[in-house]
Amino acid sequence: MRYLVEACAVGALRRGRSVEQFLGPTGSPERPGVRWVEVRPASGRYEVFLHTAEDVGHPGFMDLVEFPPLDLDDEEEEFGRLVATADDPLTALAEAAGRAGTVSSRWVNTGLVQDEYIDFVRAGRPARESSDTQPPL
Repeated sequence: MRYLVEACAVGALRRGRSVEQFLGPTGSPERPGVRWVEVRPASGRYEVFLHTAEDVGHPGFMDLVEFPPLDLDDEEEEFGRLVATADDPLTALAEAAGRAGTVSSRWVNTGLVQDEYIDFVRAGRPARESSDTQPPL
């Protein structure tokens, strides 16, 4: 089973493990990108990072963390943009939903967001909701 129920995502965060969620396509046809969210424990708090990268993947190269940032002028994009912090895991997941449009049933353990991206590519990079319809950050 790939997806974590919310209680398991909270448990992973409490054990010091990050959870991630693939959000899908963003950008423009001329410069396509992909987005994903990471919630990670940090010094007794929980941080929510939004990653936006240029979609340069192909069958021989699918490593999301190696993709260049979509906005080359934004130095923060190389490691993700911190969009929220919270004192507890459940609040962090709620912040991710409110700020980036995550859904509680699609969280995965660290590294499995890669598999989500591979499925996205294999499906022909279907257009989902544009990032323009996501809640503002």
